Amino acid sequence: MLLSNNQAAGVDREGSSSVVAGSMSKEILFKFLVIGDYGVGKTAVVRRYTDGRFSSNYKITIGADFSMRTLQWDDNTKINLQLWDIAGHERFGCMTRVYYKYAVGAAIVFDLSRTATFQSVRKWLKDLREKLTLADGEPVPIVLLANKCDIPGYGVQPEVVTRFCKEQGIQAWFLTSAKTNVNVDKAMQFLVERAMGSRHREISRESDAILLNNECNEDNAEKVDICC
Repeated sequence: MLLSNNQAAGVDREGSSSVVAGSMSKEILFKFLVIGDYGVGKTAVVRRYTDGRFSSNYKITIGADFSMRTLQWDDNTKINLQLWDIAGHERFGCMTRVYYKYAVGAAIVFDLSRTATFQSVRKWLKDLREKLTLADGEPVPIVLLANKCDIPGYGVQPEVVTRFCKEQGIQAWFLTSAKTNVNVDKAMQFLVERAMGSRHREISRESDAILLNNECNEDNAEKVDICC
């Protein structure tokens, strides 16, 4: 599905939230990206996480598509997740800046049985970091998914992935299988936790800024009274 610019934005601001009328409950909207080369299983990962099912006959993603999942984070907080499945074909590369907009987390996927898709992770990581940061300028949380771990005989060894993530500052990586449902939920849970942490830090900074502004206003008011 090729989306318009407005659709591609997905959310109106980073980690947007709303308060349910008549209660203290709140809903938060997070946008996560799922990126990587063609055929690594991005769509299968998204559908496994959002729909709880697997198919070996997914159509090629054209441009971008997204799916939703709602999580009850705690008694008062509901999180609505948008998982954006970004096409891996080179011809859609010029559109990634639009598709990335307002995302607060990303999963980069490669196929364990195809070494070339792991080598492409560096390209996707560079593209992501050049085009997307959080509202405070910090990098978005990233996980690396070594997908199709159900296929015997890894083309990429785990110690190589671990070393790569350490060198590139990727926060975590997971062996995953959309087919057999291995670690997909765990990987997304990691991203949600990081996104919530970023959101709490942003709220804390905003609160500190408001408090400082109020203190400055009070100081100015006292100076005016003294002068009079």
